[in-house]
Amino acid sequence: MMFETFEKYESNVRSYCRKYPVVFDEAKNAELFSEQGERYIDFLAVAGSVNYGHNNPEIKAAVLDYLSSDRIINALDMYTKAKREFIEALENLILIPRKLDYKVMCCGSTGTNAIEAALKLARKNTGRTNVFAFSGAFHGMSMGSLACTTDRISREGAGVPLDNVSFMPYCNSRIDSIEYLKEVLEDDHSGFDKPAAVILETVQAEGGINVADAEWLKAVRKICDDHGIVMIVDDIQVGNGRTGTFFSFERAGIVPDMVVLSKSISGLGMPMSIVLVRPELDIFRPAEHNGTFRGNQLAFVGSKAGIEYYNNHNLESDVKRKSAIIEKFLNERIASLDKRISIRGIGFIWGIDLNGIDPKLAIECVHKAFDNKLILEVAGRHDGVLKVMPPLTIEDNVLVEGLEILEKSIKEVL
Repeated sequence: MMFETFEKYESNVRSYCRKYPVVFDEAKNAELFSEQGERYIDFLAVAGSVNYGHNNPEIKAAVLDYLSSDRIINALDMYTKAKREFIEALENLILIPRKLDYKVMCCGSTGTNAIEAALKLARKNTGRTNVFAFSGAFHGMSMGSLACTTDRISREGAGVPLDNVSFMPYCNSRIDSIEYLKEVLEDDHSGFDKPAAVILETVQAEGGINVADAEWLKAVRKICDDHGIVMIVDDIQVGNGRTGTFFSFERAGIVPDMVVLSKSISGLGMPMSIVLVRPELDIFRPAEHNGTFRGNQLAFVGSKAGIEYYNNHNLESDVKRKSAIIEKFLNERIASLDKRISIRGIGFIWGIDLNGIDPKLAIECVHKAFDNKLILEVAGRHDGVLKVMPPLTIEDNVLVEGLEILEKSIKEVL
């Protein structure tokens, strides 16, 4: 009976509910509760949308305070106090201390909309149409971002050709991807059109938790500089502190031309996306890319509070401390279960690759973990990688409890 309404009226496209067949009702930090009161530990964090935890009390208080008065809720892209305070917090607490000079473009409510904006702006600046993306990439489900995504099932859903993108091998593939990039750009018989942009995730999340090393990222930055190509970093899932720094590219010491943020940028898991753009690239005409919900004031309020929370609680240091707990546990307690298991990750995003044994085991582990009251997801080739990404604010004891459930679940499946 509890699923009857959904099964009768909701589209077949629903996905996550099929992995976690329970009706959720409440959430607090890294814990979810069903309408029957059952407790689950959350190692998914709404696909990285609640980095600061479910119902973070400080962020929620700011949103509730705003909502309790007759403040404007949606304002298109009109000037508002809430948007000004968000932009000032982003500039003064995040960008200026990192010596980053970006204009802020407020986009539609989802990350894919901001990816579309970045691609359009790169093409407008260069006059070129092609884009280089990487095998293993996931950038969104609208046409431009889907064209840059490699997952076959997602691409098949488009129903039309997905053009103007060429795919390159990612870092640590069997091919020297940097030399390959140089070759196709410098050889006038390579058959590749020079791209307007190179778009990448510094850590491929849906691609299987593939971490690009700092030297590779620096080399891509230099290639873009040498050839006049716009470098776009998609920090939708791995930004906002997920890798141990606010932006995932900080460890490489590079400055992308554009940075796309969504998911946890709103602080409380509300719809929001932005593009950070080098000022000289900011050549859109008024309304050339727009959207009704780019004026979501509650998201601006939550984002400001989230940025302040990140700074005031020294979250960067805490993430690095707790990430060491995850890394140690996975390498000592999970990798030792079978020599064919490989572990990779950084910060608060880790992958347990079971492809070396049997990729079908990964989804079995997800189901078994759910039975044991843990929520996690699969990713990567053949969906053979278990993805571990709790909220950054998870308490130490809950983190260890979740890791022990993960170990128990994998043991039961193996």
